Amino acid sequence: MPVRMRTALVPSATLPLAACAGRQSALDPQGLQSGEIFHTLSVFLIVAALVWIAVVIVLGLSMLRRKRAADQPLALHQPFERASGRVIFVLGLATLVIVLGLSIVSYAGQRTVFAKVENALTLKIIGHQWWWEVRYEDDSPARSFVTANEIRIPAGKPVKVELESADVIHSFWVPSLTGKMDLITGQKNELQFTAKNAGVYRGQCAEFCGLQHAHMAFAVLALPPDEFGRWRDHENESARDPADQLGRLGEQLFRARGCALCHSIRGTLAGGQLGPDLTHVGSRTTVAAGTLPMSPATLAAWIADPQHIKPGNYMPKMPLQSDELIAILHYLEQLK
Repeated sequence: MPVRMRTALVPSATLPLAACAGRQSALDPQGLQSGEIFHTLSVFLIVAALVWIAVVIVLGLSMLRRKRAADQPLALHQPFERASGRVIFVLGLATLVIVLGLSIVSYAGQRTVFAKVENALTLKIIGHQWWWEVRYEDDSPARSFVTANEIRIPAGKPVKVELESADVIHSFWVPSLTGKMDLITGQKNELQFTAKNAGVYRGQCAEFCGLQHAHMAFAVLALPPDEFGRWRDHENESARDPADQLGRLGEQLFRARGCALCHSIRGTLAGGQLGPDLTHVGSRTTVAAGTLPMSPATLAAWIADPQHIKPGNYMPKMPLQSDELIAILHYLEQLK
């Protein structure tokens, strides 16, 4: 084989393997539930492959052993009919055993996937077009808070997610951690999952929900339990007052230019409920529900012209001067 052809074929052949791992791959399970789903899928694929191979072999043998046409095609041959009946009976019995076996495997897997664990961390997630509202519930209202588009959980601890929709049907899916569950208007659905290892996993809306469905992602950050506890205590705090003159100007402009009509920042006069809570937006990893990585440049671009980055979303383009944009950006970056 020519060197050039071999050089081109090797990357092409290995390219599909790139989908078998990563922070958004159902074939790289990192949760108890996703591991059980992968195990069930593997059993089904192996059995289906074996059945397919057996059928192909039998078909090939029958073609190789083709007999000439009989002189009397309608005549019955008792030995052949009895042998055919036994084969049909054995194959029917084998089909029954395979179907029952796969049903048992599926049932056992579902018991793990849908198992309910007491004392799990409770989150309420509300789907919006096109972002995620994340509420950390606690028996004490003082320890409950709201964030958006980012879910932080303790690794190795069960998490209960209560799912609701504020508008249309969405679907919550973190392939590396758990299966899909729909968010339906007027209905509360629930699932539980446990991340076995600390890491960052990507989730996605898996139900077409409108123009920006593809840009409705979220990040799940599984943290060591001690680190998660510190993060939760900090996240529960109100936003700190700006430390400098530019930050204070940015806070004033945030309210004066209408941002506070849609967004809430705890501890300030901004109390809007239409858009994501921005109390600690500076510490998040992405902008616009996973559309862009968080950085001063991407955050500034989002504030300046959200319709260019995510056409059709419900955040309008605000008429900001460059100095106003800089002040608001500086203020939001301090919200960590």
